[in-house]
Parts: sequence; C-alpha cells; structure tokens
Amino acid sequence: MSAAMERLASLRAVILPAYVKWIAAGALLAASYGVGRLQEARRGADAMTEYLAKQASQTVRIAQQQAKVVTVTETKYRDRIQTVYLQGEKIESSIPTYVQPIDTGRFAVNTGFVRLLDAAWAGDAVGPAADSDREPAGVPLDEVASAQVDNATSCRAWREQALGWREFYARQQVAINGKAGAWAAQAEAGSDD
Repeated sequence: MSAAMERLASLRAVILPAYVKWIAAGALLAASYGVGRLQEARRGADAMTEYLAKQASQTVRIAQQQAKVVTVTETKYRDRIQTVYLQGEKIESSIPTYVQPIDTGRFAVNTGFVRLLDAAWAGDAVGPAADSDREPAGVPLDEVASAQVDNATSCRAWREQALGWREFYARQQVAINGKAGAWAAQAEAGSDD
C-alpha cells in the first residue's frame, strides 16, 4: 500500500501547466454534458416507446370492439330482416284465402287507381282526372294485393336496415370515442314513437 501512496504523492508533486488544467476541465465538462444528453435522449426514447405501446394497445382494443359491434349488429339486423321477408312471404301466400277469384270480378281496379300508384312510385304529378280513369284497368285484385304486400315487406326491411346502420354507427362511435354523439340519444328517443 505504500507503493500506491508514493505514486499518488509523486502525481501531486507534478505541476501541470494552466492550459492543461483548462483542457482537462473542459474535457470533464464536455463528458458530463455528453452523458447528460445521452441520458435525456434515452429517457425521450423510453417515453416514445411507451407512447407507441399505449397507442398500439388502444388500436387493438378499438379494433376488437369494432369487430364485436359488426358481429352483434349484423347478426341482430340480419335476423330481423330475414323475419320481415318470411312474414311477407307468409302474408303473400294467404292472398288467395282473402282475395278469391270471385272478388276480382266483383271489385275491379280502375285505370285511375293504377295511374295514381304509378305516379306515387315515380314521384311525378298525377295530372288532372279523366273519364278514362273510371275504366277497368285489367289488373286482377290479387295481383294488386301481391304487389302491395311486396312493397310493404320491402319498406319494412329497408326500415330495419336503416335502424341497423344507425345502431352500427352509434356503437362504432362508442367503441372509438367512448360515447356516441348527441344525435344517437335523439334518434333513440324518436324511435320509441
């Protein structure tokens, strides 16, 4: 141990020029600054990695919730629409029970009725009534019933589709933002009527 002490004493005895002391102090300060910057960069990289991990986790969570929304909504409304079409087919199959061939002879559909329906479906003006509107149209009553059942079934199915899309969009907003827009509550309140 005395040899180490002797070396330390001999180093103390060495007199360094002032410029060497300044260079050593500058090197020490530069090294300290560099280490500090590296530490700061490492902390920044760690924070960025943590942020990216949270974003990835949130993206996965949102994607899972959206997939669930798609499955639940599609299943619910696909079944409801299927039920509407099945009900329509059942009603249409019962037309011969309610509109019998003898009824077609007794209750004729006139041309004015056909013209009125055509204008309504086309969105056109009907125009003034004519004497020819009172003439028979030659359309059997059971065909009119069948067409109206088809139209009613399609409208009910479209309504279910529109309700399904509205619910799907509201649930997607909840999955992404945590809540649906104010429109969803208003739409829900309006659908109770």
